[in-house]
Amino acid sequence: MSACPLAKSLQIIHVSKDDHTFSLNVKALESILLSPSIRDLNVMVLSVAGAFRKGKSFLLDFLLRYLYKQKMGNTTNWLGRDDKPLTGFSWRGGSDPDTNGIQIWTEVFVIKKPSGNRVAVLLLDTQGAFDSQSTVKDCATIFALSTMTSSVQVYNITNNIQEDDLQHLQLFTEYGRLAMDETSIKPFQTLLFLVRDWSFPYEFPYGLEGGSNFLERRLQVKAHQHEELQLVRKHIHSCFRKIQCFVMPHPGLKVATNPTFDGKLKDIEDDFKIHLQELVGLLLKPENLVEKEIGGSKVSCKNLLEYFKAYVKIFQGEDLPHPRSILEATAEANNRAAMSAAKDYYQQVMEALCGGDKAYLNPNKLRERHMVYRETALEKFRTTKKMGGALLAQRYEVQLQAEIDEMLESYVKFNRSKNFFSLIRTPAAMLLVIIVMHMVSGFVGLLGLSFLTSIFNFVTGIAMLILMTWSYIKYSGQASMLGEVIDSVSEALLGGVSLNRQ
Repeated sequence: MSACPLAKSLQIIHVSKDDHTFSLNVKALESILLSPSIRDLNVMVLSVAGAFRKGKSFLLDFLLRYLYKQKMGNTTNWLGRDDKPLTGFSWRGGSDPDTNGIQIWTEVFVIKKPSGNRVAVLLLDTQGAFDSQSTVKDCATIFALSTMTSSVQVYNITNNIQEDDLQHLQLFTEYGRLAMDETSIKPFQTLLFLVRDWSFPYEFPYGLEGGSNFLERRLQVKAHQHEELQLVRKHIHSCFRKIQCFVMPHPGLKVATNPTFDGKLKDIEDDFKIHLQELVGLLLKPENLVEKEIGGSKVSCKNLLEYFKAYVKIFQGEDLPHPRSILEATAEANNRAAMSAAKDYYQQVMEALCGGDKAYLNPNKLRERHMVYRETALEKFRTTKKMGGALLAQRYEVQLQAEIDEMLESYVKFNRSKNFFSLIRTPAAMLLVIIVMHMVSGFVGLLGLSFLTSIFNFVTGIAMLILMTWSYIKYSGQASMLGEVIDSVSEALLGGVSLNRQ
């Protein structure tokens, strides 16, 4: 199964080669993550990162092939025909980099886990690190952003796990290590070392088991090690909740040396294809999906958008930010997500109570139900796991209360507009003035008080003019502020009449 012709790789993080600044394509990301069919689903974000020209996009396209087969309901022989070119994320052979910034596949794959829960699966492709055009800041930022937003980070490296690979990983995840000072939860989820072109299967066989044994040895902290080497390994363990390693054979000389290679399976070694299927199953089988979590709470697609915005904003500064500011950005996005969920609840129950298809509701009843629903929404916010501590949560709770109260005023006005009698209050008030003034004018005229008669007739004329003006405003939609003033005067007039009667 080839990639859907309507889906494509879309750049969401752009890196300027001139001034090395970062920008987020918010509209593009919104068009993907806020789609009604997936916006509320928990999300798995799988990202592949590492040095440039090491086959990251090549691997992602095999993941896409599997996902499209899975979408069709059958993953048997998902690799497909031997003569079918590989499509999806842009890739090519050669020594120059091909991916810029961070790319996302525009189609989100919805997979049902064995538990019955549906999960949205996103694939991210990242700019290769340490090319001739990228600064250390560029590389660190891209890797950090992909790690912070993903639930599974595939660290794509070649031949072996060298000490500089670990040191680069330490640099890129330093933010998470420092964030650990303020939270007991490790900041990042799953890290998979993917060692390509593995040349030592006689020591550690290809696959997950051989890779795990190899990684255990490589990350082992030994007493005789230099303190710097120990620190690197401790940092990595402290940042990720789960660390795995998968070692892959070389795909073959045709892949490495043929400039016209286009991904056909017939040009790829059988060993590579066998272990590729094992790797893809490890990452994407329904029982192996890793849902994105931040602060102990699972993240939906719409919440992921907020985290992207918060993280990119932090990295748009002049220098790499202090890790504590990243923790603060995470905590703020986390609290905003909890606040958004509480507001969504309030909006849903209020729509069910007095929405567009509901009849007019007694205002006292409306406010009574508002108090119940507001307290429930606030309780939902309070019980949601959040980062940043009590003071930050209190600040967002106050903001949530204010926004819910603003929403109430909108519902009150909308409910009032459904009341037929409220619509005729202004013309009724003006007609009342006209009738009363006309009757009083006639009475004082009988008494021969022409001066007073003229005054009352003048007031009658003013009331008629106001009524005609109000009618024109309602008809044309112009001078709405004047219309509100007239409504307010009429409200006060009828209110005064009501009080006098009491």
